[in-house]
Amino acid sequence: MISDYPMFPHRGLNMDVARNFFPVEDIMRTIDALSFNKLNLLHLHATDAQSWPLEIPALPELAGMGAYAPGMSYSPDDLAQIQTYGAYRGVQVIIETDMPGHTASIAYSHPELIAAFNVQPDWATYGAEPPTGGLKLNSSAVYDFLGTMFNDLLPRVYPYSAYFHTGGDEVNANVYLLDETVNSNSSSLIQTLLQAFVDFTHAKVRAAGMTPVVWEEMLLQWNLTLGSDVVVQTWQSDSAVANTVAQGHKALAGNYNYWYLDCGKGQWLDFPQGTAAQSAWPYADYCSPTRNWRLMYSYDPLQGVPANQSSLVLGGEVHIWTEQTDPVNLDAMVWPRACAAAEVLWSGAKDVNGTNRSQILASPRLVEMRERMVQRNIGAGPVQMPYCTMNGTQCVD
Repeated sequence: MISDYPMFPHRGLNMDVARNFFPVEDIMRTIDALSFNKLNLLHLHATDAQSWPLEIPALPELAGMGAYAPGMSYSPDDLAQIQTYGAYRGVQVIIETDMPGHTASIAYSHPELIAAFNVQPDWATYGAEPPTGGLKLNSSAVYDFLGTMFNDLLPRVYPYSAYFHTGGDEVNANVYLLDETVNSNSSSLIQTLLQAFVDFTHAKVRAAGMTPVVWEEMLLQWNLTLGSDVVVQTWQSDSAVANTVAQGHKALAGNYNYWYLDCGKGQWLDFPQGTAAQSAWPYADYCSPTRNWRLMYSYDPLQGVPANQSSLVLGGEVHIWTEQTDPVNLDAMVWPRACAAAEVLWSGAKDVNGTNRSQILASPRLVEMRERMVQRNIGAGPVQMPYCTMNGTQCVD
C-alpha cells in the first residue's frame, strides 16, 4: 500500500501560446506529460502583444486580424477540446488574457482601444518588448469591448476551471503619456485608473463563478486593493511570495531565478552594428544562464514565508515563455526540467531533516522518469550520459 499526498494543491505549468503558436495536439501532449508528473494545472497564457490567437465569436475580428495567420488560432471547439482533455487527466486548464499591458495585438482589429501601439525605434521606453501598446485606461470604449469579450469567453471557460487569470504584469506608465484619455505617467493617477480596471475585470470573473488571478505587480508595485479571494502569481523574487502572504493574499510561487524554463537561450533581439552590438555582446538574455534541473530542484516555494502564513502559498508554476520555443523544441525545453519542479511541488523542497533534497538520490530517478516520458512520446531531453547512472551513481563531485 502507498499512502501519498501533495504538499501543495496548485502544481502547474504556465505555457505561453501567444508569442509562438502551438497546435492543439501539442497542448494535449503537454497535458499528458503534466499528468505523468502529478502536475495538475496548465495555465495557458493565451494572449499577448505579439498575437491574439484566442477566437471570440462575439468579436471575430480579434483573432481574425490578431492571430499570426489563418489557422493559427483556437476556436471555441479547440478550447473546449483542450479543457476536456485536461479534465479527464486531472489537469485543470486555466486561461489568461493578459491586460491592460501586453495587449498590442488588439490594435490590429481595434486601434482605437490601444495607446502607444508599436512605438519605434525607442520601444523600450514604452514596453518590455516589441510591439508596445496597452489598453487605454480611461476609455468607455475599452470597457464596452471588455464587457463583450468577457461575456463571450468566461461562460465557456467556467465549466472547466475554478480560476481565470486577468494578467497585470509589466504595466508601463509611459504608455499613458500617449493615451489621450490619461495624458500622464503619474503613478498616483494610473493607480486610480488601474484600480477601476481591475475592479471591473474581477467583477466579471466572479460573476462567471470563478476566482481571479493576477500577476504580482498589481499588488506589490501598484498597491491595488484586491479582493480577499484573489490569487497573486509571483515571479520576481522570493520576497514577493513573503510580501504577498503578509498582506493576507493567497500566492503562487515561481521565482524566475529558478523556475523560468526559457532562460539561457540568448538574445532574440537583433542589434545594429557598432556600439549597440558591442554593448550587447555576448548577447545573453535578461535571465541567463539556463535554469538547470538541479537549480529548479533547489527552489523552495516557502522560502522566507513564516510558518503561520505558509498555508497561503497554494503552490506554484514553472514557466515556459516562447520567444524562442515552438512546437519543434517544446518538449525538450520543458522536460525533464519541469519534472524537478513537479517533485518540489508534490513533496516539498526539504526532506524530513529540513534540508534540501539530495540531487544524488534524485538524479537516477529523474533519468528513469525521462525514459518513461520518451516511451510515451514526450521528447524530453537527456539528464546525464548513461555512464553516470550505470551501476549506481558514478558522477558525484
